Amino acid sequence: MADQKDRVISTLFNLAGKTALVTGATRGIGRAIASRLAEHGANVAIHGREQSVCDAVAAEIVAQGGHAIGAAMDLGQTDLLEGLVSKVETAFGQIDILVANAAAVTYAGPMRGVTDEAFDRMLSINLKSHVWLANLVLPKMASRRDGAIIVIASISGIAGERSLGIYGLAKAAQMQLVRNIAVEYGRHNVRANAIAPGLIRTDISKSLWSNAEMLERITGAYPLRRAGEPDDIAGVAVFLASAAAAFVTGQTIVVDGGGLIGQGTPI
Repeated sequence: MADQKDRVISTLFNLAGKTALVTGATRGIGRAIASRLAEHGANVAIHGREQSVCDAVAAEIVAQGGHAIGAAMDLGQTDLLEGLVSKVETAFGQIDILVANAAAVTYAGPMRGVTDEAFDRMLSINLKSHVWLANLVLPKMASRRDGAIIVIASISGIAGERSLGIYGLAKAAQMQLVRNIAVEYGRHNVRANAIAPGLIRTDISKSLWSNAEMLERITGAYPLRRAGEPDDIAGVAVFLASAAAAFVTGQTIVVDGGGLIGQGTPI
């Protein structure tokens, strides 16, 4: 019985022979996702802004028995995205899984205070690059009748924000993006889903979780009473990339320790 269970688990989550491009994969959530995808057998392309850092992360995965390459570029320069895709395809043949994780907060504050430059940069990195990358990989996924798009969104795209409203707009649009892809490409057996993390211990949120008082205030409303770790998101990404999620598409999975549902009025 144990052997049978092991075979089922292996089949459901086995990514051997698949290739994943993970953007923003040199640290935090992206790095955890890349490592876990490789652990489950996928070839992984590590994207970041500096080639040496991408190569270092890829080398760690290779040292652990995985297959990975570094692929650096600035996602704000959307005219270079085709080159990024070509590099991954040259190395591994094709892209089966796209994890659009790269993100940037170019402005924090009331929405009325944002500049055109900050607004455009926010949308370029957090939304436009994801759309363009998806458009580059989707036709070949459709022709093979196999592919998975995973976008790392945020609960900022679901709940109202006092100082991250512009960021929240981009994240809400990401959730609509996966719904659109799911509807357009579902007939070709291509799936698209989003993950909306709550507070995760990463560099981008360090100002929140490194402040003990603020951390307590935030996680005090979380039923699990803790901040998340990058691996908490990576496990969901592995699920969405694998055969285990073969009938899941167009969804946003909230991974926030119950934070959103924990906001109810205490009795």
